[in-house]
Order: sequence, then structure tokens, then C-alpha cells
Amino acid sequence: MTTAVQSLDRALTLLELIAAEPEGHRLSDLARAAALAVSTTHRLLTTLEQRGFVQTDAATGRWHIGSRAHSVGAAWGTARNLLAPAMPYLRRLRDATRETANLGVIEDGHVITVAQAESREIMRAISPPGGHAPIFCSGMGKAIVATWEDEQIDRLVDLYGLTPATAKSLTRLDTVHAEIAQIRAQGYALDDEEFVIGLRCVAAVVRGPEGDAVAAVSVSGLAARMTPEKVARCVGLVTGIAADLSGRGDF
Repeated sequence: MTTAVQSLDRALTLLELIAAEPEGHRLSDLARAAALAVSTTHRLLTTLEQRGFVQTDAATGRWHIGSRAHSVGAAWGTARNLLAPAMPYLRRLRDATRETANLGVIEDGHVITVAQAESREIMRAISPPGGHAPIFCSGMGKAIVATWEDEQIDRLVDLYGLTPATAKSLTRLDTVHAEIAQIRAQGYALDDEEFVIGLRCVAAVVRGPEGDAVAAVSVSGLAARMTPEKVARCVGLVTGIAADLSGRGDF
């Protein structure tokens, strides 16, 4: 690996670490997580800051994602023709449930949130656009892969594994297949505190003109609010929005 390529790889690693932590990172923590010297980490962060990809909070010394990174991420979603048609539907779902509505796609073993209508509740679930979760810890991820053949799912697990995010995450292939069978039968997927303790999610697949799964839509909220009764109501709303998006023909 050339020096220039190595520097780029290290800078992208730092960018990913910062993007994954909404509260920001201290310089020393970033250096430790990236296995870099503090001086090297600071030099790379300064370059990223000059380009607007990261920013530092003078009061706390913590590093946060910058506006330029957000604009690049938004351009990715726009290029896939997902954001413009989805947002009115996500806002409608948000208003009907009073919870955060999301649109996600699968990319490299994770579900990436590409669009979101954030709940107006003071305490709410947030996974900003660009945020990612392991496929089998995510309602959206499970909703999408439930449309795949079992052999494809096995290959996915072989490639990326089943790393748990919480004690409730799926960690065995047999339980994955059992849940996928249930999702296929009922037409929706759940994340019952499998990615973040205290959060629940209801998700359904969005299909393209050819009937293939192109994305998933979900609502996520605090487990205390997402009671069995509310989850049941959200199921109808989420599957309805997913069907509406699927029926557009241009998604």
C-alpha cells in the first residue's frame, strides 16, 4: 500500500468512527480505536476538517461529522432515486405513528438509513441518514433478506457473520431461518431491542417495478411506547406505506 493510499484509508477509518458516534469522539479515543499515533490522527483530522468532512467542538474537544460528509451521503441517496419519492410517505408514516420513520437499503452486510422523518417526540429513536446496523439486528434488514432464497441468506451469514449488538440479537443460523420464515408468513419484520436496548422497530419491504426488494421502510420508537397494541397498529401503517411506495413504479 502506497503512502498516499494508506493515508486515505486511515482518514476514511476515522471518518467512519466519527460518523458512528453522535456524541463525538476525543482525539485520544479516535487514535486508540484506529490504532494510530495521536499525532497522525490529529494530522488526518485537520485535513478532513479543512475539507468540511469533520468538525471539532472547541468547548469539549470532541470531533463530530461535518456538513460536507452529510452532503456526500445525501448525494448517494439522491443518485439512487430513493429520497425524493420517499420523503412524503415517511412524513405521513411519522405523523400517523408519532415515531421516527426510516427508509433503508442493504450495503456491504449492513442496513444503511438513506432517508428519515424524525419523530417530534422529545424522547425518540434517531438513526441519521448514513447510519448503519448489522442486517440481522435490524427490522429493515430482516424484511429485505426475507425476500431472498435461503441459500443467499446462508452465504450472507458466512460472509459477514452474526455479530450481536445486544443480548437479544440473533446469533445462530437456525434462529435466523426460523425468524425469516415467520417474516415471510406475516409480511413484516420486527426489531425487538436487537440493535439498541430500549428501542423497537416495525419494518416492511419495498419492491421495485420488477418485484425485487429495493429497500425497506420502518418506524422505530422507545420500547416503553411501542407496546404490543401500538406495534400491531404500526404493522398496518408500515405495510401500507411500503405497498404505496412499491406501487409507484418509479422507485
